Amino acid sequence: MKVKCLLVDDEPLAIQLIQNHINQLDTFEVVGTCSNAIKALEMLRTIPVDLLFLDIKMPQITGIDFLKTLKNPPAVIITTAYREYAIEGYDLDLIDYLLKPITFDRFFKAVDRYLRLRGPIVKPEAIPVTAHQFIYIKTGGKFHNLNEDEVLYVESLKDYIVIHCTDRKVTAKYKISELETELQNSSFLRIHRSFIVNLKKVTAFTAYDIEIGTKELPIGASYKEYVFKKLQHATLK
Repeated sequence: MKVKCLLVDDEPLAIQLIQNHINQLDTFEVVGTCSNAIKALEMLRTIPVDLLFLDIKMPQITGIDFLKTLKNPPAVIITTAYREYAIEGYDLDLIDYLLKPITFDRFFKAVDRYLRLRGPIVKPEAIPVTAHQFIYIKTGGKFHNLNEDEVLYVESLKDYIVIHCTDRKVTAKYKISELETELQNSSFLRIHRSFIVNLKKVTAFTAYDIEIGTKELPIGASYKEYVFKKLQHATLK
């Protein structure tokens, strides 16, 4: 299920830039674009929108004032050239506040934050379904979109991490502590200063190590009590 995006900006070049950024991500799609808040309101009433990219300085009504009129707004990322509106914008529970010109790296951080915060997906008929969560990792000029279900464990090698998946390895210049923060409230658990494991892939464990298939990973001394409680809780579910 793709994230449906509506782009609202009175600058055609700004709209085109966000469209180009979105086109590089498989999990997002643009379902509409418009140049003012009045048209945006009409579109929100007629098409499903998950994520709104909203400019502030627009004719007739500003993006901030427009947002205040919405009773049940979608998730919102502000796109603007005006830094001074940031505090007022964050009072409206925004996902992020992007300053123009918007680089892909900065855009990517914003949509990744959205994916982390949006929570589980539920179908309209209220039947729970399993949501496919993704990890986005940049290596050089390439972005890897990894389904969490394919990740076995993550290994730290100084300034790099190696993500061990079921059928590949991805190496990136990344701190394991940063990834640990990003993976909070997921099925991943830090067990050692050098390892994060996917709890769904654990096949056996003791007080000293964890097995994922034939791979044995040590549990760090300072992590033992917390890890063992988490593992016991996971096995009781």
